[in-house]
Amino acid sequence: MKQESFSDMEYRCRKKKTKREEFLEIMDEIIPWEEWISLVVPHYPTGKRGRPPIEIETMLRMYLLQCWFSLSDEGVEDAIYDSYAMRKFMGINFFEQDVPDATTLLHFRHLLFDAINRCLEGAGRMMRGGSIVDATLISAPGSTKNTEKKRDPEMHSVKKETSGILV
Repeated sequence: MKQESFSDMEYRCRKKKTKREEFLEIMDEIIPWEEWISLVVPHYPTGKRGRPPIEIETMLRMYLLQCWFSLSDEGVEDAIYDSYAMRKFMGINFFEQDVPDATTLLHFRHLLFDAINRCLEGAGRMMRGGSIVDATLISAPGSTKNTEKKRDPEMHSVKKETSGILV
């Protein structure tokens, strides 16, 4: 059992939990951490050379915080230092360890994407970047906000269709 820090004792006496803290507690309960870790282990560095790698679960948690709260690499690092709820979700006690830095998270994210791409290629699939754009035309009243209160005939981008006949 981990020893409780002073901030843990202080926060335990609060009367209310934040919505962020409640969300992170729920996510911590429902995510199958052991299963996810076992998927990453074959692709994760063993630490035989260089500095020892940070635990996979810690890096997964940091990556999820980044995704859930739309944070940059530096932003998630700062948010973990600032937010008790995020630090608690990460399981970091500042007496024992530091928050992984932004570069470490960047390398972890690249490792995840490379592993996903290898799995897809092994299955004969390919993933490419792109974006989904919604180009749906909707009905809207025409604008007549000019001095003559008339539409500019040169300012049109689509043909208007009424009852199947193009106008």
